[in-house]
Amino acid sequence: MSTEARAVAAASRDAYARIVATLIRLTGDWSLAEDCAQDAIESALRRWPRDGVPANPGGWLMTAARNRAVDQLRRAATAGRKLRDLALLREAEPAPEGDDRLRLIFTCCHPALAPESRVALTLRTVAGVPTADVARLFLVSESAMTRRLTRAKSKIAQSRIPYRAPSGPALAERLPGVLAVLYLLFTHGYDAGGELDAADEAIHLARLLAELMPAEPEVSALLALCLLQHSRRAARRDAAGELVTLDRQDRSRWDHAAIAEAVGLLAGRPVTGAYAIQAHIAACHATAPDFASTDWSTLAGWYDQLARIHPSPVVAVNRAVAHGYAYGPAAGLDLLAGAGDAVAGYAPAVAARAQLAARAGDPVTAAALFRRAAGIAASEGERRALMRRAAETEAGVAASGARRAGAQIGGAASGPDRVETEAGVAASGPRRAGAEAVG
Repeated sequence: MSTEARAVAAASRDAYARIVATLIRLTGDWSLAEDCAQDAIESALRRWPRDGVPANPGGWLMTAARNRAVDQLRRAATAGRKLRDLALLREAEPAPEGDDRLRLIFTCCHPALAPESRVALTLRTVAGVPTADVARLFLVSESAMTRRLTRAKSKIAQSRIPYRAPSGPALAERLPGVLAVLYLLFTHGYDAGGELDAADEAIHLARLLAELMPAEPEVSALLALCLLQHSRRAARRDAAGELVTLDRQDRSRWDHAAIAEAVGLLAGRPVTGAYAIQAHIAACHATAPDFASTDWSTLAGWYDQLARIHPSPVVAVNRAVAHGYAYGPAAGLDLLAGAGDAVAGYAPAVAARAQLAARAGDPVTAAALFRRAAGIAASEGERRALMRRAAETEAGVAASGARRAGAQIGGAASGPDRVETEAGVAASGPRRAGAEAVG
């Protein structure tokens, strides 16, 4: 890829949502907005190799898209529409960019749309996530996702859904849906296969939402949660690109400014919902000077609260791990056994059993469970990390056996050697189930 092509790709990732949001506001035409944004990108691919990359690539794309919209509207059949939309496109004082994006996300998250459509439309239109990636997220084909997005936009037009952020009681009613979309958007960027751009976009939008609703604790809590999770991004992979679990991360590589900002957002605010609890869980991990200093009893209490208001397999597994560290591995294993079918066949649950078995002094069982978890892991990165843990645990067993044999030969046996392989944290980032993972 040429330098100019890379510049176009970078600028379009950043500017696509801005262009679409602005043109929808000015024209009310989703298809026109998306077509003009794409035309601007294609124009840049043709012109920048010849003319050079402009000083403000995003501004160039915005201008090109607006000019393309003007050309399209000039050819429109209805004179009234031409006059109205052309006047808007030539407005002297454009609306603040943040206002446009918030209008767009509240429109994408309108309750008239199916929940899956809200998420998909926001990922595609607000975050600029390629349709193919959105399709993979929902486990459907790209063509099926294209049809779903088209139906969602048609529903917006046919239902005359207003392009604005609501106010008063309607704002509070629609906020949970927006927060859910933002957190899913964040996890798209945070996950091993995603791009950091999507996580950055989610944090940016969460900041805008926090400015719009400064008195809403769950908005600030979501921003804090994303900041705390994102603060560990530089330490989540080693030099070879392999996942590094929380217990083994180099905490000097964490973004401590982001951690401080997040802790400040939580200070003095009431804990009113699941995002606040998850943020406090993440803060517990982030503020511990090292893994051994983690306040597991406090974490266990937070997970008890989360399990009451937001039960899920993710919460059940991480609650068990927290209790296992706080009160002994038997306590955690009992909770996992009590979860039953809810976590059966769930890789993090099997990995949690492995780490608790290791802590209980049963490395043979732990190694077998790590391998079983690797066989059902959701991603290749997680599979490799679990296989490494299995190999390390097995190596510990072999070393222990050699030491015992040597002690017996030398007549100095002092009892069985307790091998406690630190399994680390089963999950090292947020999950789409909407709960903060222990790691």
